Parts: sequence; structure tokens; C-alpha cells
Amino acid sequence: ANFINHGGKRKPGVPGANVKIRWPEAGSAGARLFEWAYNQKYRSHFDNDFENYPFGTNHNAWLRDHPIDVMERSGRLALEYVALRDIREGEEILIDYGKLWLDAWSEFKGRNPYARSGYFRHAIGVPDGFYPENWLHVSDQYQIAEIQDLENKPLEPGAVVPMTWAHNGKPVGSKYAYVVGLEKGFSDRFLEYSERRGVIELYRRLLAEEEGYRLQSDGFDMYRPGTLVNATSEEERLLEFFAHRYKSDKYRFNMHFVAAWDELARKDLLRALGDAGFDIAVRGVGERFGYDNMTCFHTSYMGMTHCDKSLMHSDIYATNDKSWNMVFPLITIEGTEPELSVMSEDINTIVGVNYLKDVAYAMGDFGYHQTRMVAYYDPDDDSLDVGDDVTRDTLPIRVVFGAYCSQIDETNVAVIRHIYDGDDPAPFADQFKDVPMREVHWEKDAGTSTLAKPGGKGF
Repeated sequence: ANFINHGGKRKPGVPGANVKIRWPEAGSAGARLFEWAYNQKYRSHFDNDFENYPFGTNHNAWLRDHPIDVMERSGRLALEYVALRDIREGEEILIDYGKLWLDAWSEFKGRNPYARSGYFRHAIGVPDGFYPENWLHVSDQYQIAEIQDLENKPLEPGAVVPMTWAHNGKPVGSKYAYVVGLEKGFSDRFLEYSERRGVIELYRRLLAEEEGYRLQSDGFDMYRPGTLVNATSEEERLLEFFAHRYKSDKYRFNMHFVAAWDELARKDLLRALGDAGFDIAVRGVGERFGYDNMTCFHTSYMGMTHCDKSLMHSDIYATNDKSWNMVFPLITIEGTEPELSVMSEDINTIVGVNYLKDVAYAMGDFGYHQTRMVAYYDPDDDSLDVGDDVTRDTLPIRVVFGAYCSQIDETNVAVIRHIYDGDDPAPFADQFKDVPMREVHWEKDAGTSTLAKPGGKGF
């Protein structure tokens, strides 16, 4: 249509438009061709036998689809140009661009009488009633159905449901993108533990870049965060955690990972997860995917205040669909834009989501995601309106937590060892030397999950 000029309404002395547009009529050559093309399951012209295709069974199928689905099939829907009157040989083909276009053109010419017409740009109109009702007054934004109203309609604890598109109910990623329901109050309970152990205080110092806590890009250090707070026992004060500032010079963000460094801290973290109620999530994932057992082999905090650029990545891959990174929030900033990007299975769409209390996002094999651009606080950015009196205690930070859980067996132990040993430092890497695992935190046959200490929320 961009190569067919505007003809307008027919008037005395003005021939006006001589064609109009319409959707293909059933039985026409165009209707047959595009019905076949639009309904290709694998988007290849080799999918169906054109000669034997049951034409007429799904005529102009795009008119019944959501506009987002229609846009994804660009190039596979058709229009027909129909003559409004007899057209003389050599006569230019003209269509009516519509009143909105004509009004905009008149305004442009009035304001710019000497401007070239090529500078004018405006959408071309279509006849009234051309678009079906189901295309009107709907959003063209990709949204994930399961998390649109979780705050008012929370998932049952242990429920594991796939992320699906709100506009058509199809999965974002059929194998790797899920939402897991946690017990009410879970996030607050684990945050309370993290504060008691001094991890949150450690983050405030790391992200404020205080003396003794300023790591270089990709730098590591070991800390005993229990010494920063009033830890109740000597053992709690001696728990060792490492901090890693991840490639901040390459991606220009200040993401810091904090994880257990010694065996006491590792076991303490797992017990705290269980006591807060994480066992039911581990069991839910194990039962949902028919595993025999699951081991939570690595856990890590992730904290930051700003991000200009980050890496689209997958934490886990090629483990025979037996591994998950379950991420849930501890501290978020109220009213912010989406914080996490999730890539669709066909890699054509990236959708943003906000972290929600008592909800975990589970990313499996090849579940690509990334931290979205955000700016709560950046000491090098004077444009941020956070006031001049930002202190360690008032610093706006975001902290989330990820638990890597898997059925580790002979089919994937070598891959998991490769993934986990790839980062330096990698404590407890010896846990992948032998199978079965020395620790199993959920077993199907026993029906038990054992992260929690006796008297905790395990079962």
C-alpha cells in the first residue's frame, strides 16, 4: 500500500480512489495460498502438501487470533485490492488513505507550505469495520499470565506452573520458565535470617563501597558478616561467606554475589532455607517433573543498586532437564519497572517481570534471562534524585536469592561439575565427584524433604 498513492473521495472532476482493500474472499487464489502459509506448524513451506491441504477449514485465520500472534506471523497474511469501478488502461491505481491521514496532511501543508511532501509521515487508514472486534482495545504488550495478579491470588505453596503468555495461554518456554508458589511469609523469614547473619549489612557496605568493602571488577574476598552484627554465638560470628563483584567494568552494573565459603556456612544456609519453608518448593518441583530425588547443590545471594547493561545468560544447560535455579526476592524497591528479563523459547521475545514476595521464578536448562536496566543509586551518576544524604542504612538496594537444585545422576553429573567448577572460587566442588550424591534433600520414595533442621518447616 505504501506504493499506491492516495486518491481520496470521488468528486466532480476528481476521479478519486479506484480500488479498496479487503481480506481475501474464500476460495480465491490468494485466500488459498495464505491460508496454507499462515497455518504452517513449523513455519516452513515443506510442512504440508499444498495440493492436498483442506482449504476452507481455517480461512483468514488471523482474524480470530490475538494481534500479537498476528504480528509474529508477518508476511503470512494477505489483503486483496478490489476495483471500485472500471479502470482504464494506463490509469494510476489509487486508494483512499482515510480522514485521519487527510487531516494530518492538510495540517502539515498549512504549517510547512514549502516543505517537500516526502517529509510527511502518517499511518494510512483502513475502511471502517476492517479490523475485527477482538483486535480492538487490547494490549500489544507481552505479559506473563501467572504473575499478573499473584499478590491478590497467590499460588498454593509448592505449586509449580509454567509461565504462559497472557494473550494466548501458550508457554513462554515449555521446558525452562516456571513460577513456584512459596509459603506466605517465606521471603520475610529468610530475610530475617539473612539480617541476623549479617549478610544484609555486608551488602550495604559492599554496595556503598566503604573502605575495606570496595571490590574491583570481577574481584573476590572472604568475609565473616556475623562480626558486623550482634551474632548470638561464636559459631555464627565465624561463618565465612565470599563476595564476588561480577564484571562491573564490562557490564557497568554493581552486581555482587555473596555465597557460603566454608562448610559451616553452607549447611547453615540450607537449614535456614528449610526452616523458612523452602522444602515444599523443592518437593513441588520434584513431583511436578517426575524426579526421583533432588539436591540443592549451590545457593547464592545477588545484590545491586544499578545496572546499565547486563548479560543475557542461562545458569544451567544440558542437564537432561533435571536442574533449576529458583530465584526469589528478599529486598526490592517499591514501584520500580520490571527487574528481570525472560527470553521466550523461540528467542524472538524478551519480557520483563517484577520479583514478588513468596514467589520463586524457576529457570531450567537453557532458561535465558538477565537483569534489566535499573538505577536505584549510582555514586557516579549525579542525575539520580536520591538526595545528598544517602548513607549505608538508607542506601536503596535490591537483594534476591537463588537456589540451584537438581536431580544429579550419571546422566548429568559431569555437565553440572563443568558448570559449577567454571567460576573461581567454587567451594564444595568435590560434591560432584561421585554419585549418588552425598546429600539428597528430597526423595520421591521416602516422601521427605530434609533441608530444615528438626523442628523446622521440613516434612
